[in-house]
Amino acid sequence: MCGIVGYVGPRDVSKVVLSGLARLEYRGYDSAGMAISGEDGIKRSREVGKVADLARMLETSPLVGKLGIGHTRWATHGGVSVENAHPHCDSSCSVVLVHNGIIENYVDIKEELLSNGGVFSSQTDTEVAAHLLGKIYSGDPKEALVELYHRITGAFALAVMFADDKDHIYCIRKGSPLIVALGDGETLCASDVPAVLEYTRKIVYMGEGEMACLSREGASFWDSQGRTIEKEVVEVDWDLSMVEKGGYPHFMLKEINEQGAVMRQTLTGRTEGNVVDLSNELSWTSDWARSIKKVHLVACGTSYYAASVAERVMGLFTDLDVRVDIASEYRYRSIPIGEDTLAIFVSQSGETLDTLAAERFAKEKGARCLAITNNGLSSIAREVDDVLLLKAGPEIGVAATKTFTGQMAVLYLMALYLAKLRESLAKDEETRLVKEMTCLPYKIEGLLENSGPIKSMAEKYSLARDFLFLGRGFSFPIALEGALKLKEISYIHAEAYAAGEMKHGPIALLDRAVPVVVVMPDDELWEKTLSNVQETKARKSPVIAVTTVGRESSLKDVEDILTVPSTEPELSPFLTVIPLQMFAYYVALARGTEIDQPRNLAKSVTVE
Repeated sequence: MCGIVGYVGPRDVSKVVLSGLARLEYRGYDSAGMAISGEDGIKRSREVGKVADLARMLETSPLVGKLGIGHTRWATHGGVSVENAHPHCDSSCSVVLVHNGIIENYVDIKEELLSNGGVFSSQTDTEVAAHLLGKIYSGDPKEALVELYHRITGAFALAVMFADDKDHIYCIRKGSPLIVALGDGETLCASDVPAVLEYTRKIVYMGEGEMACLSREGASFWDSQGRTIEKEVVEVDWDLSMVEKGGYPHFMLKEINEQGAVMRQTLTGRTEGNVVDLSNELSWTSDWARSIKKVHLVACGTSYYAASVAERVMGLFTDLDVRVDIASEYRYRSIPIGEDTLAIFVSQSGETLDTLAAERFAKEKGARCLAITNNGLSSIAREVDDVLLLKAGPEIGVAATKTFTGQMAVLYLMALYLAKLRESLAKDEETRLVKEMTCLPYKIEGLLENSGPIKSMAEKYSLARDFLFLGRGFSFPIALEGALKLKEISYIHAEAYAAGEMKHGPIALLDRAVPVVVVMPDDELWEKTLSNVQETKARKSPVIAVTTVGRESSLKDVEDILTVPSTEPELSPFLTVIPLQMFAYYVALARGTEIDQPRNLAKSVTVE
């Protein structure tokens, strides 16, 4: 969601903060702002729109000082306006702060402050925190921040400056992610690593209930009771080139084209000799694997569709009771969970609040928890019993592409490994699937090299107002993901259904103006899906078929065909999703929408 950047050091503060905010634009936002502490106190600059709009404002009215904080806001409390943009301050501007998250008890606090003469200029929960901190503060920042932490409830990350302290930035973290970065004579804080990679790779991940004081000399940390704590400094293995476009017009296109490499990296060290071996990462034993009875796969958005593919894999190779659930619903349902449950939480960032809450719910019930994430130092990775990493590198485009492939690959390996420990996976089946998985990176790259026809096809359909996506079996989650990609970045209404469900409602929508995308690789359900194609054609809807090379001759009546290389039926999702990603990309390009930063969306949803 919102992006936070703070800087203390010798560089031009406004340029550092602007650069960091620009690298956090993928998180999604609608306004941007900055505050810098200088000789004349703390000055603010805020603007609705992009970081570039804020930068233009600063060219006219520059802010100068030793330290500063910046913010990109995604509106929750209060509309999109300059008054609601961060940073916020108390009435005397003695305290200025930026905030990611939601303060749940802000209404009660605001009423209390209003009754004591408080005057507010925005509709945000953040301004309430600034006024409360200003009231609490009596010269000791640490003491004030500890009290603030215990007065406000919800999930929040705060970066704070005090007007009478011109050398330090202070941070609080509860629920929402926040890191501290240590450079040479300079220190930064940020919502995510890409914001600081230009300056350092030495990172401290702040934990729940932790606070920090940043200066040029480094950072000190304490817990929610004010007790000093020592924190581990981690040197991340990302570099600046990973968060730059590298010659591509959009991050999304770059990341689509990285999927072969992501698949290869995911398999390396886990599939030697055509066998699956995760023993270096998981401490699972055969006895434990045979003791579990239930597997819960829990995720949001694209991660949920990856989990839905995994559900089908596990159904093939185990006799476990497997269910997939949306994270925001999981903990509100009466579901049997206990020591016989393996709960798997899929989150690209590892900071998705709904997924974190679901994990904590399952852990309290006694389930063994596994995280599938791209960030081994994320909140969810630190809380679960086991972690499997995607090895995808940073994904900047809001619409997930390469991490979807990484998630599917890790989930496939995990499912096969679990089946192997339970002795329900035959050796020849393991060899067949692993051998083909090692070929998939080359097939993905070959498919991407020959994606030219998709652009003209996308331009042909770019004016459509509605799309229907269909698929069966392993292809149903891919239809869901294809529809999601199209609506995310092109703003075209798109729905996905299991193809067999078309007659139970969606068929009423079909006419010449509603294109239908049918995911139909060469598998045991191909003929049944073909019958759905015929039903669609009878209603005059144009059809785009995604199918396996060699099946074109059976689709003579179909307007457009996108072919993928042949593979084992269970592995078709790795290939059929590629043309759907490219199709969505080129439709959005033709429509002129913002591809990397779609309106109203955020890369990591850190509020409920």
